[in-house]
Amino acid sequence: MFLASLGPGDAGYELQVLDSYNNVTYVNGQAGSIYKQSPPLANPNRKPGEWQTYDVVWTAPRFKSDGSLDTPAYVTAFFNGVLVQDHFALKGQTLYIGQPFYKAYDRAPIKLQAHGDKSEPISFRNIWVRPLD
Repeated sequence: MFLASLGPGDAGYELQVLDSYNNVTYVNGQAGSIYKQSPPLANPNRKPGEWQTYDVVWTAPRFKSDGSLDTPAYVTAFFNGVLVQDHFALKGQTLYIGQPFYKAYDRAPIKLQAHGDKSEPISFRNIWVRPLD
């Protein structure tokens, strides 16, 4: 789930949503992680076929007028009611390859994705978005 999608492909800030129930993967790539930056504090995955829930508080990064970073992005996330990210300060975009970096932007959409793996089809429901400021 891209909390802020900054362009084509995987540009932006990603919270992992995938099957990590009895599914071995690298720690900062499993469900509830901030992709390649922060492993989840727990693995509360339910069995495949059962609905999973995420409650996410996303604080977008803020930039100065010259485009430099003023304050980083933060994520607090509950996965199936369990705290998995506790006001984590992102180091920048969640990149597949390379070091994270910040690039100034004003607004960005949320993006849901599927990587095309051979698992059951992915479905989403009851998505609520509420600005907090």
